[in-house]
Amino acid sequence: MLMWQDIAGQFIEGLRQTSALEFVAVVFGIASVLFSRKENILVYPTGLVNTTLYIYLSVVAGLYAEAGVNVYYTVMSLVGWANWARKKPDGRPQLRIARSSAREWAGALLFFGACWGVLYFILYQWTDSTVPAADGFAAATAYTGMWLMTRKKLENWLWWMVTNLAAIPLYFVKGFVFTSFQYVVFLVLAISGYLEWRRRLQQDGTRTAELI
Repeated sequence: MLMWQDIAGQFIEGLRQTSALEFVAVVFGIASVLFSRKENILVYPTGLVNTTLYIYLSVVAGLYAEAGVNVYYTVMSLVGWANWARKKPDGRPQLRIARSSAREWAGALLFFGACWGVLYFILYQWTDSTVPAADGFAAATAYTGMWLMTRKKLENWLWWMVTNLAAIPLYFVKGFVFTSFQYVVFLVLAISGYLEWRRRLQQDGTRTAELI
């Protein structure tokens, strides 16, 4: 009971110390995930505001892998924006929600493992990071989730769930309490997003079957 009271006290104190920059970043981050859940292309411009602000905030906190992942987010947001904006001749989106094949799953896991290994080595050897394994893990899952999101793969939400679970304590111990709370919200939205995209995928499958 005392432990939870301490956590609650730290949370309230952290909220009081939240900077305007962190507050704006969190608001745009939540907006971006809400747009993603709705498969709305505004996920990318709102996400760009969030990621550029967190590049700075992560460097200040000494979370260098998280800073790197936000640079990656920024670049991939531009790629995803272009992918999602492409239309077929009839005006429908060219990219549609799809499940990953077994080969794509293997590729995603390999990509994640390589990212984590490289990030851990860099953080451990060449930075003053106090949490190289945790920072590298959260960043690697995020790299994988973003890669899959730009391709509208349903499984991107599963990777975001893992990212959020890793990031909640990571930012909390670094003093970014409001950001830690943001990741709690992100976790709930990731679960909701997965269910929403799965429902849309099933509806598309039903429509396709009816047309055959």
